[in-house]
Amino acid sequence: QNNVELLRSFTFRNSKGSYRGIPIIAANMDTVGTFEMALALHQFSLFTAIHKHYTVDDWLEFARNQPQCVESVAVSTGTGEGDFEKMSAILTAVPQLKYICVDVANGYSEHFVHFVKDVREKFPTHTIMAGNVVTGEMVEELILAGADIIKVGIGPGSVCTTRKKTGVGYPQLSAVIECADAAHGLGGHIISDGGCTCPGDVSKAFGAGADFVMLGGMLAGHTESGGEIIEKGGKKYKLFYGMSSDTAMKKHAGGVAEYRASEGKTVEVPYKGPVDETIRDVLGGVRSTCTYVGAGKLKELSRRTTFIRVTQQLNTVFGNDS
Repeated sequence: QNNVELLRSFTFRNSKGSYRGIPIIAANMDTVGTFEMALALHQFSLFTAIHKHYTVDDWLEFARNQPQCVESVAVSTGTGEGDFEKMSAILTAVPQLKYICVDVANGYSEHFVHFVKDVREKFPTHTIMAGNVVTGEMVEELILAGADIIKVGIGPGSVCTTRKKTGVGYPQLSAVIECADAAHGLGGHIISDGGCTCPGDVSKAFGAGADFVMLGGMLAGHTESGGEIIEKGGKKYKLFYGMSSDTAMKKHAGGVAEYRASEGKTVEVPYKGPVDETIRDVLGGVRSTCTYVGAGKLKELSRRTTFIRVTQQLNTVFGNDS
């Protein structure tokens, strides 16, 4: 039994709130940040950023049926018209909620910074996650605007096409190293959001200084993921799509606006059954990482890590699978 301690305890800079758990977060995407996912992940002390398309009534029912789970979820909001009101209504209806995830594709705008300030003013003791950005100075600006945890990542997601459509992005490992440094200098925290394809990538994100790691694609395709099971040629699949994709835009915004491109793709993920096996695989991998590098607990991992640039890390002589 590998008894490496993966639980972390944090006290947040602006909310003064405290967190204890395994700092892996299900992304606030339609098919991943579901109430079902939150319930499954809560059993492992993991966290879920719930997607922003549930109603106040959905939240009330969830809080009534799963009160123990409410501590380990965040309510998500965009910064558009009506978003502030809806978020406020949910937080009023479910006062036990402690986390707010203010999420836009591009955190580089004055509007976004002002929105974070407004949320902080109205909810002084809630812990605010805000993103996405990829540079130290924007991390600092958002922390000073009232955010506690900055979500880092532009372009690395498995169903993100931002780099292809716009040419904009930042290599995820470099972004995490730089942004963690900036956040920790101010007593803030970061989430590495996007780019993990296997348990080893989760370890690398933690090793680079991420306080939390957010997973989308790795948690897609499970029983607890949203969406229907599709059967094709005797095999089962589930749809997974980026939140700026045609699929998401048609579902929630009546289509992609004329002035912008879709920045996400839609894929059919082979159906993987219940999520707990995947979680065990990830947690087992991270524990082993800690053992290899001599970290007795997850907290020590970033102090035991050296990154080396390589041209290839996997031996694919017997094919590329797992």
